Amino acid sequence: MKNIKRMILAAAFCAGTVFCTHAENTWHEVDKGSYKLIINDGGATLGIFKSSVIKMIDQDGYAFKDLNQNGALDAYEDWRLSVNERADDLASRMSIEQIAGLMLYNPGASVPEIGQKYNGKKYTKGDTDPSALSDFVKWSVKDLKLRHFLIRNIASPSIAAKWNNNVQALAEEHDLGIPLNNSSDPRHTSYGKKKLAEFVIGASKDISKWPRAIGLAASFDPELVKAYGSVVSSEYRAMGIPTALHPQVDLATEPRWYRFPFTYGEDPKLATDMSRAYIDGLQTTRGAQGGWGDHSVNAMVKHWPGGGSGEAGRDAHFGYGAFGVFPGNNLNDHLKPFVDGAFKLNGGTGKATAVMPYYTVSFGQDTEYGENVGNGFSKYLLKDMLRGEYGYDEVICSDWGILWDHNKKDISRMQGKSWGVEKLTPTERALKAIMAGVDQIGGSNDPKPVIGAFEMGVKEYGKEFMRKRFEQSAARLLRNIYRVGLFENPYLDPVTSSQLVGSSEFMTKGLEAQKRSVIMLKNNNNALPVSKKTKVYLPNRWGVNRDAYAECFDLVPADQAEVAIVDIDSPSPYGGNNGYDVEDRKKGGNGYMPISLQYAPYAAHHAREKSMAHGIDIDGVKNRSYKGKSTQVVNADHAQMVRATKAAMKGKPVVVVLNVHLPMVFSEVEPFADAILVHFNIESNPLLDVISGGFEPSGLLPYQMPANMRTVEEQFEDVPRDMECYKDTVGHVYDFAFGMNWSGVINDKRVKKYK
Repeated sequence: MKNIKRMILAAAFCAGTVFCTHAENTWHEVDKGSYKLIINDGGATLGIFKSSVIKMIDQDGYAFKDLNQNGALDAYEDWRLSVNERADDLASRMSIEQIAGLMLYNPGASVPEIGQKYNGKKYTKGDTDPSALSDFVKWSVKDLKLRHFLIRNIASPSIAAKWNNNVQALAEEHDLGIPLNNSSDPRHTSYGKKKLAEFVIGASKDISKWPRAIGLAASFDPELVKAYGSVVSSEYRAMGIPTALHPQVDLATEPRWYRFPFTYGEDPKLATDMSRAYIDGLQTTRGAQGGWGDHSVNAMVKHWPGGGSGEAGRDAHFGYGAFGVFPGNNLNDHLKPFVDGAFKLNGGTGKATAVMPYYTVSFGQDTEYGENVGNGFSKYLLKDMLRGEYGYDEVICSDWGILWDHNKKDISRMQGKSWGVEKLTPTERALKAIMAGVDQIGGSNDPKPVIGAFEMGVKEYGKEFMRKRFEQSAARLLRNIYRVGLFENPYLDPVTSSQLVGSSEFMTKGLEAQKRSVIMLKNNNNALPVSKKTKVYLPNRWGVNRDAYAECFDLVPADQAEVAIVDIDSPSPYGGNNGYDVEDRKKGGNGYMPISLQYAPYAAHHAREKSMAHGIDIDGVKNRSYKGKSTQVVNADHAQMVRATKAAMKGKPVVVVLNVHLPMVFSEVEPFADAILVHFNIESNPLLDVISGGFEPSGLLPYQMPANMRTVEEQFEDVPRDMECYKDTVGHVYDFAFGMNWSGVINDKRVKKYK
């Protein structure tokens, strides 16, 4: 049937040529330096590298790229046809080796790649062109036929644009001319660079800085998040990044999970609205047909069906965190940000174009086959539920490293993550994932397991079946390359990229969003704001930018101060243990430890007697309970600093500024504070603008603050907003959607809508 369709299309093209032999050309060229644009009047604009061997086909008065260099216009080269028609045609022309290359996702490349060789020589700063292609990249594109790289460090937007042009020119001449569809993890997040400047680093030199996802959630404003997505898409595309490996829409119902700050929180409705808004901003280019345009970025939404319910807060990057548990039988809430958000966009693109399953074994959720395997191997969760029940026919890309073995002697090491299928070979794992619905293997540039899976599948299902299955994945992957226009023009103007990325407009928007993420929880006797040049006592702590504070206030000893500001972090369990201790295991214990959200030493007397996933053995342990064990966070001195400051100030106001990473127990600091501001790792400039009264706090808590560790232990990992919340000394409850401004407790339309 597919061959007949191709013959019909070819006949139509020939007929067109006959009828339009003398048609007047409607296209012209524009010189762009290293590349040129072919502009079709009333049609697509094509980009071609000047040194490329690719020629143009002139048909019906229009120009088309002859990507397979056969002298004829094939369906996949015809920009007048639909994305589906073109992708299906190209998939049918690809060899299994070419499809296998498309199905791989290189674990990471930097621009430039400092440790790699260039033309056989190690990269040397000042001698090697930073926009040149390393030998590794050339080999990956030409020999392994890869078309997806995760881009990590970038020297500058201009260098990224030049590198993009070089690698796209290489791809254009090999393997049917398929462009690269590169990606990035989130790179707009502020990491608290302590600089008091109008723009953090400077226009054109750095990407704009925004709050973490949880900080954006604190705005309770989907329109702000949509605007953020639009800025991300513009800056990504200017650096040659057409796919985002985000947003992380996992419902963060487990407060101890270390990836909590990168989610939109624990509330299903808020997380759903934020997810939808961000993806709309990311994928939809205004004024473009169907929403897709040259500023659009594919969203790879993660992690299906939700990774926010790891048992006791442990994370599935490690063997000790392999299990996502559902003691409240509440998988449905975790699906909402996907099925009601990411898959039901308001913009023209309709739905997120890729989904990444998490490493976790969603324990006990497979009601059809009874398997407890990692989500990337689960036929029930992917084929039956995601593809079947919810009709999702876009790319499924596995998380990184699911084909490889883990270290059975030390599951605290981040290595392979083949949870539940440890006894299978990498090739068998690849086949199981592909047959469950996976189209792409994340973090791998080795085609052998994928090609081996095809050969193994041929023996089990037949060649025709496996060829069709591989073409199905190829077509899905190709659609995402077509949608963002890369087949027509993958090239960038480095000057334009340099001007756009980190522009003053984008920087300003990011800084304003940072201010809107700040939450005021307490303000006795109007201790806030603290006017500029006030005499302030600021206790010394590593990591606090005293220079920034000194530009805003007059820093003096406690006995001379009018007010104290104590700048601290929330309790930090992730520096001691992450829920597992190798030494405990060596001493005969099971290795499993509590994760604490309080400053004081914590003994887990209220933990479970038996772990939820009791009985499944990954590392020789069947019961992962840590009941009765004790742990200590790494920054207990932060709470001591607050108490010491309260004593030193002798009744004068104490303002606590908290950089919050996870929900925390406030009883150790709140009684000693007159005012409390919470932020999520933002820059000094916007933070000090709030402290000094230049911007009124407006953020709301996007999750609950627990009253104590007992309620943390007794809450259900999969159920949102089920903890006893902390009640402060003035009677305010630190519950979801609580926040204050200068006038008092906020009770606006956001609170009414979501609480």
